[in-house]
Amino acid sequence: MSIIRDESLWESGKRKIDWVRHNMPLLNGLEERFIKEKPFEGLKVALSVHLEAKTAYLCKVLAAGGAQMYVTGSNPLSTQDDVAAALVHDGLNVFAWHGATDEEYHSHISEVVKIGPNIIIDDGGDLVNIIHNEYKELIPQVIGGCEETTTGIIRLMAMNRDKALRFPMVLVNNARCKHLFDNRYGTGQSVWDGINRTTNLIVAGKNVVVAGYGWCGKGVAMRAKGLGARVIVTEIDPVKAAEAVMDGFRVMKMTEAAKTGDIFVTVTGCKDVICEDSFANMKDGAILCNAGHFDCEVDVAGLDRIAKKKFLARNNIDGYTLEDGRTLYVIGEGRLVNLAAGDGHPAEIMDMSFAIQALSALYLAQHRNESHEPGDMVIGVPESVDEEVAREKLRHWGYEIDTLTEEQERYLNSWNVE
Repeated sequence: MSIIRDESLWESGKRKIDWVRHNMPLLNGLEERFIKEKPFEGLKVALSVHLEAKTAYLCKVLAAGGAQMYVTGSNPLSTQDDVAAALVHDGLNVFAWHGATDEEYHSHISEVVKIGPNIIIDDGGDLVNIIHNEYKELIPQVIGGCEETTTGIIRLMAMNRDKALRFPMVLVNNARCKHLFDNRYGTGQSVWDGINRTTNLIVAGKNVVVAGYGWCGKGVAMRAKGLGARVIVTEIDPVKAAEAVMDGFRVMKMTEAAKTGDIFVTVTGCKDVICEDSFANMKDGAILCNAGHFDCEVDVAGLDRIAKKKFLARNNIDGYTLEDGRTLYVIGEGRLVNLAAGDGHPAEIMDMSFAIQALSALYLAQHRNESHEPGDMVIGVPESVDEEVAREKLRHWGYEIDTLTEEQERYLNSWNVE
């Protein structure tokens, strides 16, 4: 059973999946292992992640391990219809299409949950949210789940504090091989891929405002600097703001940064980061986009409310002309710019992130009989998983590293050192 746009598009999707498969050696190795071991035999896996080729390959790897896959997207504009068709052609269950309305998106998420999953793989927390609020009767059969992104983890931590989270969730985003590489290098590159291909404008010489200096913000700022931009960082965390200063960036409040910015990128995980008080200060022609999970960081609805005219300026760019004649531009409706206006993170980066996802799902399957108390439902990625992924990646790159001798181990673990 599937609900997709057009199954006849499968050949184009297959080519995309074959391309990333060639560039994801860690998942290649896990696919071979899972085919032999079948660790997910008899288990239903519900997955909501940006539905493009790299995610599709993760789905195929889990299916190779015996999982019954039920797949949807985590953002209406990041779903690629040909990739969805390729998965359906290969026998997976997919409920998603590009450009879904809010009602259609909710319906697709619901279809994936209604099958009664044993393992959940989430990106942003929509699957976890809907099963807790609308399908509580299905919770007892959930072994656990994995969360891909910072925004989802913020939700999970809040649920766990309130003792509302009813099954264990592995915090995949907190793994070192996830946030250090995916968030910094993946987001850093893919955000500018999306901006550049959509605008066809130069970055060098422009003032770029990056809202948020977490790992994603660091990557976006670093790449903007590398492209020749003058970078301004806005922050609420004084430690991160100080770090941005010491990394060579100007730091100021958003209302002040709004006066000089040419391109704005929000990367905070919060809402109303850029809103009406900032719009009032912006230059004519300023470009706004968001690299946080949900489309609430740039107040697009507020901009629409104060604009006297909205128009399609270029494919995937909306123009908003204000009463004073200035026009501001928003890429991808304020949704995730690297996926709404691009193909997301590079395959080699997602190879690491999705290897952690697959191994975290394996951990849940292998520890399905462990009990967890309310308030103790969040699990860190085991250090052994992080190290396994990093060592395998180094091996594929052709690098070797040192190991501690027994004497060095004793030295590091002793308090009474001579």
